[in-house]
Amino acid sequence: MKTIGIIGGLTWLSTVDYYTLLNKMVNEKLGGVSSAKIILYSVEFAEIKMLTQSDQWDGISAIICDAAQKLERAGADCLLIGANTMHKLADEVQASVKIPVIHIAEETAKAVALKQLKTVALLGTKYTMQLDFYKNKIASHSINVIIPDNTDDIEFINNAIYNEMGKGIFLPETKERFIKIIDALIQRGAEGMVLGCTEIPILIKQEDCNVPVFDTTKIHAAAAVEFALN
Repeated sequence: MKTIGIIGGLTWLSTVDYYTLLNKMVNEKLGGVSSAKIILYSVEFAEIKMLTQSDQWDGISAIICDAAQKLERAGADCLLIGANTMHKLADEVQASVKIPVIHIAEETAKAVALKQLKTVALLGTKYTMQLDFYKNKIASHSINVIIPDNTDDIEFINNAIYNEMGKGIFLPETKERFIKIIDALIQRGAEGMVLGCTEIPILIKQEDCNVPVFDTTKIHAAAAVEFALN
């Protein structure tokens, strides 16, 4: 079994999910008391949040690349960046290490392509939704990507991620607003929902949507387990 390296703390809540999923998935495949071989480096999210909101991506890159190099030196055979937004820096992180960085958007795009969907909606931080780094990965599989067309909705989702979910707060009224946004995206032609923030799957489940939901945390973890066991 290969060792999975995780850059976590982005936030720690979704990192808990990664840890749980990786171990459960390995156990399902190997049985008995088998579990995943994992090395975790958890960053200080308050620092990352401050740098993100002040658009200091070079500062974030230095932190994430340093974490990646430490994981490589510690013996990781592959890397997971445990957050969708931070994949804006995936190419820089990959250039800083020799082990493969498993890209969450690429793995999600493959999962969407398997469902043969033509159009999906992307929900995440405003950086994930509005910048091209994530959408382009999905579009490269001939899949159209839409996001909320209302600036208020984009800001609402972004604020909910950073100011609620990042603190472990998952409010019924926030879920209700998310579902309204999702329904509007379905009306615009979305055949699936990419939950492009590793906290959103804690709030929104498949039973909340009338179209397939793509839990990016689960997809990312499954790709790492596939790598580790093959």
